[in-house]
Amino acid sequence: MKRFQFAVLLFFIVLVTAGITTSVFVFGNGKNVLKERSEFEKLYTAYDTLNKEYYKKVDPEKVVNGAINGMFDSLDDPYSDYMDKEEAASFHENISSSFEGIGAEIQELEGHIIIVSPIKGSPAEKSGLQPNDKILAVDGKSIQGMNASEAVTHIRGEKGTKVKLTIQREGVEETLNIEIVRDTIPIETVYGEMLEDGIAKVQITSFSTNTTKELLTALNDLQQEGMKGLILDLRQNPGGLLPQAIEISSLFVPDGEILFKVEDRAGNIEEYKSSNNNNSDTPLVVLIDKGSASASEILAAAVKESANVPLIGEKSFGKGTVQTAQDFDDGSNMKFTTSKWLTPKGNWIHEKGIKPDYEVSLPEYASLPYISPDKELKVSSSSNEVKTAQEMLTVLGYDPGRKDGFFDDKTKEAVIAFQKDTQLEANGVLKGESTIKLMELVRQHIEKNDTQIQKAVEVLKTLIDA
Repeated sequence: MKRFQFAVLLFFIVLVTAGITTSVFVFGNGKNVLKERSEFEKLYTAYDTLNKEYYKKVDPEKVVNGAINGMFDSLDDPYSDYMDKEEAASFHENISSSFEGIGAEIQELEGHIIIVSPIKGSPAEKSGLQPNDKILAVDGKSIQGMNASEAVTHIRGEKGTKVKLTIQREGVEETLNIEIVRDTIPIETVYGEMLEDGIAKVQITSFSTNTTKELLTALNDLQQEGMKGLILDLRQNPGGLLPQAIEISSLFVPDGEILFKVEDRAGNIEEYKSSNNNNSDTPLVVLIDKGSASASEILAAAVKESANVPLIGEKSFGKGTVQTAQDFDDGSNMKFTTSKWLTPKGNWIHEKGIKPDYEVSLPEYASLPYISPDKELKVSSSSNEVKTAQEMLTVLGYDPGRKDGFFDDKTKEAVIAFQKDTQLEANGVLKGESTIKLMELVRQHIEKNDTQIQKAVEVLKTLIDA
């Protein structure tokens, strides 16, 4: 067995991504040398037998990698896996501040690769990917049984190249084929704006190297504009760098109060506390949803349990474990779960998520599936895509006459009206630019009629007036 060098101890690794920063918390350096032990005799015997007697030449590196992969598969832990040299290289690229891909956080769950959250402004978001979408195939090749690291190598790619994902979505009978053009993933992570009556909204899309700095700048600008209350939007935030989450949590949690705890296998618990004595006294509410994971859950739990900040939206994703990563001398890598993190009150949210104080869902049309622009929807067409298009037209105020998936003359009239209003060729056929524009306007409509934001404003006003 080869010796391996201990490279970095990661605390709170966000799920492996297909084009997004992976969070790292470095604790220290050291060595760990594997010693020869009797329990490995069976492994050696199997290796030697295959190497000598298999009917064709065995690739030693491939066989050893397979054996290590088998060890990690046996743990039945989606956050523990072995990465060969290529996968490890992708893993380390994710730690850098610049990357190219589709911009979606993915995770292996029960043999499936699922979307945790698309990133704001990313190709994944623009193409209509949603949390909990299952990726069945990439460019026609099945990825069933792959771990997240393996799947990433198929999904990621250079800016401008295309990748086609075959998606299974809950509540949709047919699979969806979504073509995405890879791009540079936006590294800006904080978006601030004034809403109404002195209420400001700041969205944090992930916790990257400069997130705290970006947030402080945004808050300062909003203060100058007369901010009286703040909505902190952590929806669709898959996590990121833990130190950033700690710094940001400390902005809103009183000095000395617990942010989170870490419990090891022996039951030993270490507490992490707020170290900022200049906390803001601006009334605050926080938005979460099923795409809020990892570091964003630490922040949400910290402000909820240590600062009595109301949470609004939907139950969060639920990741409450801690991982270690180690590099082998040949460039391969392994990461595995070492402990779990707990909320300030000692709650373990793993696979449970954080329940908001005010449960509010987005309108049903916010979950409408993606329509492939390559498909031609016209009179006499009958499909789920037509049904989705009819529902989208209805949302935008165009009457298709029916919403059962059959494209008739009334639906054509609605499409023509939509095309005329958007300066597109008014041919009554949904394809290409018309389909893309339809989906874009529905997304804009969802943003303008955001029921979760509306509830946040309502709650925040009561806090301001209190």
